[in-house]
Formats: sequence, structure tokens, C-alpha cells
Amino acid sequence: MKELFQKSFIRAFVAALALCLITVSATAQQKKSTLPLKRANDAARHSRQAAQVFNRIMVVPDKAIPKELLEKAEAVAVFPNVLRAAFVVGGRKGQGVISRRTPAGWSAPAFFNVSGGSFGPQIGASSTDYVLLFMNEGGLRGLLEDKFEIGGEAAIAAGPVGRAASVSTNATLDAAILSYSRSRGAFIGAALKGVVISPDNDLNEAFYGMKGGEMVMSNSISGALIPTGVRPFTLALNRYSRRKL
Repeated sequence: MKELFQKSFIRAFVAALALCLITVSATAQQKKSTLPLKRANDAARHSRQAAQVFNRIMVVPDKAIPKELLEKAEAVAVFPNVLRAAFVVGGRKGQGVISRRTPAGWSAPAFFNVSGGSFGPQIGASSTDYVLLFMNEGGLRGLLEDKFEIGGEAAIAAGPVGRAASVSTNATLDAAILSYSRSRGAFIGAALKGVVISPDNDLNEAFYGMKGGEMVMSNSISGALIPTGVRPFTLALNRYSRRKL
């Protein structure tokens, strides 16, 4: 009787262990199968939000980025809804996309994060959209780094706004990057400092198979090769600037 009980116990234990392994395996497979879909949705959301911000800015020419400057830009970055919260010590954090001009038009958007801090007597929270124009190779090279501090090696200036704005000042001509911000409906040139841009390599590698800086600098995904889900941003750029390299 004791031997029979032991055999029954062993069979029950083996069956329970097998069921446990099957359950764990099925759960892992389910997570694995849903991961690409989540990443695709994240990528599409970033592109869509950046396109919405850019279209809202450019739809009123008298208060938009001057077309002359946009035509000269080598790349455009848009960071929607960057949250700035503060209680004595403040900080900024957000996500966005960067596309570069290529021989086939604007490249597929690469995904980047933006962050930064500030100090002083401050309190409250706000949400701001940021737009950066990379005017030359010097500004773009910083994107190959893990962290690129705006206002560090690359000269940056507040970009002029509107059709009547002068785009021939020394600050504008010499700047590697022109920066803008949009908060509470007002779009202005903003001299950003202490802001760090870093590639979202997890999302870039999951979606494209390469890192963010590589995406921007290689120009390898453009034109018909751009995945449908992330085309809204490149379509928005093409609406206002069709110059190719």
C-alpha cells in the first residue's frame, strides 16, 4: 500500500510540474508575441503626436517657423508634451522623434528622449512642445552620443518666428541648432540650455533593428521603406518642405 501511495504521489507531482512548465511557457510566449505589437503602437503614437504638434505650429504662416529656415534644416526634432514639474528643484522629461533629410525625402522618425533640470525658487507643473532644427552636420553628430547636451558642443540659438522674422542675424547663421517651444498655444523661439537628448535605443532597436543615432545619420530608411505606422511625421514634414539632399 505504501509503495502504491508513493507511485501515485510521484505521478501527481510529475503531472503538476509538467502543467506548471506548460503554463509558464505559454505565458512567456504570449508576452513575446504581444511585445512587437506594443512597440509598434508606441512608435506610431510618437510619430502621430509629433505630426500633430508640427502641423499646429505650421498651419499659421505668420506665427510659424519661417519656410526659408525649414528649407535649410538638415533634420527636425519634435518633442510633444514635455512635462516640467518643480518644487524648488525642477526637471523636464519627454519623448519625441527626429527625422533627417535624405535623397528620397525625409527619413523615418528615430525615437529620442529629452530631459533636463533647473534650480531656484519655482513651484508647479507645465507641459511644453519643443521643436529643434538641426542646421548642419555639426549639430547632427551629437546625436550619435548616448547623451547629447543642448548648448554644449553645438551652438544653439532661439529660432525666429513668422514670415516677417529676420533669418539673417549672426546668431541664426552661426547656430548648429535652432530651438522653439510651444506652451499654452504660444509658439516662440526658445534658447534651450541644460537639456539632454538621448536615443530611446530600446524602441529604435525593437522597431528598426538599429540605434537612434545610427537611424538619423545613416539615412537608410526613407521613402517607400518607411513603415506605414510611423509615416505621419514624415508626411507632415513633406507638407512644408520637400527639398531633398
